[in-house]
Amino acid sequence: MRAVIQRVKKANVSVSEKTVGKCGVGALILVCAMKNDSLIESEKLASKITKMRIYQDDEQKMNRSLLDVGGSALVISQFTLAADLKRGNRPGFSEAASPENAKLLYNHFVSCLEQAGISTETGKFGSEMLVDLTNDGPVTICLDTDQF
Repeated sequence: MRAVIQRVKKANVSVSEKTVGKCGVGALILVCAMKNDSLIESEKLASKITKMRIYQDDEQKMNRSLLDVGGSALVISQFTLAADLKRGNRPGFSEAASPENAKLLYNHFVSCLEQAGISTETGKFGSEMLVDLTNDGPVTICLDTDQF
């Protein structure tokens, strides 16, 4: 699975001009399931994100995790993280999981965050969404479960 994690002061997502999910201090997580991913990758990704030390301690060092700061998460499905531009300028998405499997893995990922104690809201899977955020830092981290 792939994810882009942005440390935020706040974020929200809307569909058809209606807010469907939001978070306060915490993380906006854009997530993409790849075609060979399983529930194990969802679990590995959730575990890594909950423990990543990207929040500042009293000495202004990134030494605290999402759990440590009591942060919340807004999780958005984003299959475009599977973009492949090896053949030209138009991205291909053949490495993304099928919509059915992607939805299963996405929901499992959200469930893993919640089970870890992270207050989590989501966008609407498979929908056109507008995301608004106040990036904190800015801190933006890209993760791929193939790399850990």
